[in-house]
Amino acid sequence: QVQLVESGGGLVQPGGSLRLSCTGSGFTFSSATMSWYRQAPGKERELVALITSTGGDTNYAASVKGRFTASRDNAKNTVYLQMNSLKPEDTGVYRCNARFQVSTSAYNSWGQGTQVTVSS
Repeated sequence: QVQLVESGGGLVQPGGSLRLSCTGSGFTFSSATMSWYRQAPGKERELVALITSTGGDTNYAASVKGRFTASRDNAKNTVYLQMNSLKPEDTGVYRCNARFQVSTSAYNSWGQGTQVTVSS
């Protein structure tokens, strides 16, 4: 059973920081491309950050580049999203995503999400 569990969300003031974590189980975490998405009320889901299986490459949405950093610890089956200089427009539900392949089958799994609210 593939499972992704996020944590670390909460309420933070503008300019503050949060670190999200997502721990995976039920699949070979070190072979998965991991991503963070977010969705604000009334808006479409947005890809925030992607990190390749080894952590050697990352990509970010233009809106978060320079403020957010994705990293992973494959020994702990965990991917992180360090969010600095948070803005009210960063508010939303953040979900992690795992894309991996088993034999010839491709899988795409989601966590349940964690709420991030940036407000004074």
